[in-house]
Amino acid sequence: MTDPFQAYRIHRDDSTVAGRLETLTVDDLTAGNVLVRVEYSGINYKDALAATGAGRILRRFPLVGGIDLTGEIIESSDARFKPGQKVAALGGGLSETRDGGYAELARVDADMLVPLPDSLEPRTAMALGTAGFTAALAIHRLERNGQRAQDGPVLVTGATGGVGSIAIDLLSARGYEVVALTGKLDASPYLESLGASTVLDRTTLEMGDRPLESARWAGAIDNLGGDVLAWLTRTTQPWGNIASVGLAASAELHTTVMPFILRAVSLLGVNMELEPDLRAEIWSRLAGDLRPRHLDKIVTREVTLAELPDCFDAYLAAQAVGRTIVRIS
Repeated sequence: MTDPFQAYRIHRDDSTVAGRLETLTVDDLTAGNVLVRVEYSGINYKDALAATGAGRILRRFPLVGGIDLTGEIIESSDARFKPGQKVAALGGGLSETRDGGYAELARVDADMLVPLPDSLEPRTAMALGTAGFTAALAIHRLERNGQRAQDGPVLVTGATGGVGSIAIDLLSARGYEVVALTGKLDASPYLESLGASTVLDRTTLEMGDRPLESARWAGAIDNLGGDVLAWLTRTTQPWGNIASVGLAASAELHTTVMPFILRAVSLLGVNMELEPDLRAEIWSRLAGDLRPRHLDKIVTREVTLAELPDCFDAYLAAQAVGRTIVRIS
């Protein structure tokens, strides 16, 4: 396939990083053994960092942006995948070391791909994307480590973002009392519509500075890091779990060992680099028992490739709410 196609490609000129729409051919793409006609991608915080240069995400230039994609296989030299098959790829070096999903065609390694369950269309899969997958994986890890709805409230930080929004939806559907922490109190009706029983104002939060504070949460999913994650370690109940999934506030963590040795709190890391069997299991759960109930509310915006450049600043300024999906073809 040699027909030209459109892509949003990120360049570095001197010390400036910027993306722009370009016309490419397949020969311009990084190597791979499967060619996918991309139908949808999405916007994550990491995509905004990469496209603007606000974070050092890309390890080579130029690259097509977009850490997620869904679409249809049109060519494959791997026996596991056939033309016409619907697939998804999340992360795996997309928009870091290889061309990503902001293009009408993507060439990827078969090991990065997951066949979409029959009940999950490409648009729905990308409405979930890395954000939904991360939320589901966090809950999977919490519950594997003993988290139960009857143990008490679970706090979700960065609640209005993609991960936070979907986590609230999934947790509430499973019977958890969900408390949302946000700096956007005007989004309280939105968070409550997803299942949050209480919304806390992050800007007025009294964190204290003792090694242990009053134990309030049976568990938590944290998108922020920094002072908020440290506060969570001090305020989680005995044998509670914290899933750390992001660093939107800070990569730093200053705490003590007291919560871990006196309350047996577990701090669980969540990373997208998974064994194929677990990756397939999480996708299967997102199509089944972990399928969000309010995805139509969580997807607050759908844009085209041409509209991408105007989208990233809202993520860097922590103004984005819910999920934005990118319609490619």
